Amino acid sequence: MTFEFKTIDHIQLAAPKGSEQEAREFFGRILGLQEIEKPEELKKRGGVWFGFDHYQIHVGIEDPFSPAKKAHPAFEIENLEELKQHLTKHSIEFTVDHQLPGANRIYVNDPFGNRIELLEWL
Repeated sequence: MTFEFKTIDHIQLAAPKGSEQEAREFFGRILGLQEIEKPEELKKRGGVWFGFDHYQIHVGIEDPFSPAKKAHPAFEIENLEELKQHLTKHSIEFTVDHQLPGANRIYVNDPFGNRIELLEWL
């Protein structure tokens, strides 16, 4: 083959129309991700983009909207116990899952019901 995969450029999550501020609150203020300016041509579609390190999360508007309950992104976290305390402080519910050997992991839903996995390898 003459092609190869290099990295993930971004992850797309869907959200209902008019939910940009809620996305900013959850992904920006609570999770601490940096908002990224969308290209001018794409702003009219709605949604909001976030990033960390060299990864991006695009929260796009989907109408009609249906949350991803099974399909999900998984993010490796440093100090998951601290994040769990932080989520609890902000009344964000999460589910602890001990089924992956060698990992401390939880699942959380974004404000729109999309499933997100957060894990720390032991």
